[in-house]
Amino acid sequence: MNPDRTEPLVGGAGLDGAAEGTEAPDGAGLRLDVGREAALARAAAIVGGAWRSFDRFRPGQPAIDDRVRELLNVGLPEAPTPVLDALNDVSRILDESIAQPRPRYFAFIGSSGLEIGVIADLLAASYDLNLAVDAAAATAVEAQAGRWVAAFVGYPADCAAAFTSGGTVSNISALAAAREHALPRVRAEGMAGVRAAVYCSRDAHYSIVRAVEMLGLGANSLRSLPVDSRRRMVPEALAEAIDADLRAGIVPVAVVATAGTTLTGAVDPIDTIADICSERGVWLHVDGAYGLPAASVSTHAPLFVGVSRADSICVDAHKWLYVPKPCSVCMVRRPGDLIRTFGHDPHYLPRDRAQQHAVDMTLEYSRPLRALKLWLALRTHGAAAFRAAIAGNLRQAQLFHNEVTRYEDLEVFDEPQLSVVPFRHVPPGVRDLDSHNRRLALLIQKDGRAWVASAVIDGRVYLRPSFVNFRSTDTDVLSLIDIARELGARLAHTGTLRRG
Repeated sequence: MNPDRTEPLVGGAGLDGAAEGTEAPDGAGLRLDVGREAALARAAAIVGGAWRSFDRFRPGQPAIDDRVRELLNVGLPEAPTPVLDALNDVSRILDESIAQPRPRYFAFIGSSGLEIGVIADLLAASYDLNLAVDAAAATAVEAQAGRWVAAFVGYPADCAAAFTSGGTVSNISALAAAREHALPRVRAEGMAGVRAAVYCSRDAHYSIVRAVEMLGLGANSLRSLPVDSRRRMVPEALAEAIDADLRAGIVPVAVVATAGTTLTGAVDPIDTIADICSERGVWLHVDGAYGLPAASVSTHAPLFVGVSRADSICVDAHKWLYVPKPCSVCMVRRPGDLIRTFGHDPHYLPRDRAQQHAVDMTLEYSRPLRALKLWLALRTHGAAAFRAAIAGNLRQAQLFHNEVTRYEDLEVFDEPQLSVVPFRHVPPGVRDLDSHNRRLALLIQKDGRAWVASAVIDGRVYLRPSFVNFRSTDTDVLSLIDIARELGARLAHTGTLRRG
């Protein structure tokens, strides 16, 4: 046995403190004041309690209490606090925070905090790996996890996959590669007066705006295209916009097709858009941060035909693959495109190996092992379990839609394409329904039995639940209807928004 090797199971003095007879380092003051096993046991108890509380809804969100307020007013601590006391304070703070893994959290598109992903994060953080350069087995795990997620969503497995902090960084990374592809001198010379354009639907995620701003293209370079009655990009408008820009001497950098908009869950017609891009030699990026995992479900796979033709895609595993934040994947068909975009030759990095360092293909230099949580989740549960959970959320969205249509005082936006189902309360006699629903969303949050946010679609305010939590039961999903009707009726009765 290698005496320097960390064995899978570690016990005794090796866990609680330094081995007997070893020299104390200068940083001995950073050792815990209790044995590490005791601290781990307390942390495990906190996690276990949180997991149990996530198994079912709780009837309200606790307010921030006096103890937590006192803690948050303390200045920089110079003296230590016993670790078990500090962990107890953390437990209190977290319990009084808004936790997205709760089964009735329907706002935005939240994470579920899959348990095995939490464990993976603990293990990865313990080893504190950096995948900017080769990290041996960890680098191989990241590559394998990238191949697995590509296969899961139907993208070529030989693509380059970079794990990032979220959809914004993934989209920026992909569009940086698109910019380098369309304007290969821009890294050295800047835009230098070159006019360029990026195309997306008007419902595309705001990270696309951020991307074109940060990449020096400018917000005015973004062509925000019309959508059809189901909120999907209109392909004819895309073709006309690209052709008009070409005639004007403007360089088309990329088209962004959205595979599941945050607003309504709409999926752009990817295959038709791919035809348009192919005919004109324009980079196609598919922003699938939210919706692309649904491509793995047979009933919804036809919505995503054409994804395999894209030059780049992104998926947020911390959304509909349920693992904790942060865990996004940017995939680019040709690895050389990323190398040309991000590659450098700093003198302090080793260059005595054939394989490319990850730092030559990604934006970040400090890269934790984000992939481990997805790798371990897929290995522990298997892809079939993820498909079943996603299919369950899709079914729940349809169930919710069907139930909403039964009530005269509710109005649903449209048949769900994925798992976002905007609806609104429309009680008789209320003059300003937009203000009513905006206030209703806040009232539901204050009530605490469920959590939902409002959104504006075509100038009208809706409640916009999304169902992306593997813990949510049908009862949880349908409870939002009863809560919205109950609180909405109370608001309409006591409010000042009724017709005079």
